[in-house]
Amino acid sequence: MIDNLPKNTGRSLQEWYAVLDESKLVKHSELVAHLKREHQVSHGYANGIVLQYRGRGAPEPSDDDLVEAQYAGPKAALRPVYDALVAQVRGLGDDVEISPKKAGVSLRRSKQFALVTPSSARRLQVGINLKGTSPTDRLEPATGMCTHQVSVTAVEDVDDELLGWLRQAYEQS
Repeated sequence: MIDNLPKNTGRSLQEWYAVLDESKLVKHSELVAHLKREHQVSHGYANGIVLQYRGRGAPEPSDDDLVEAQYAGPKAALRPVYDALVAQVRGLGDDVEISPKKAGVSLRRSKQFALVTPSSARRLQVGINLKGTSPTDRLEPATGMCTHQVSVTAVEDVDDELLGWLRQAYEQS
């Protein structure tokens, strides 16, 4: 789409950056509306230009930045719980990959075997992939990317039972 900008809009991406700089607008929606209204750019192109404009030069957040953001503010009290869980998971094997995303941390081997998400200010949700394992009172059925889930509210919840389920999921991955 960016390659076709000059042909379809009459300007290159750098020329559109200059137009947006001159507008002195800040919000994404305002910038898109400006391009559509003042320059008759289609919505798709306007949105693409603004996404590129707002993302230029922005560094990708580091893994540490992503985790810090997840445990900021009211969820800060859960950080020691997360740290204890990750420390135990690293002990499962040298091939464990801790992969933070914006909303959670994927625990991977050859594929994801668990997902840790601070779902509220009081609880981590640990999604675990355990196909063929029957749920229990603690190991609840889940939908989405994981087959089961466990609520974790304190460091003490990172116990042998939870680690056993994580080890089983790790071995199956």
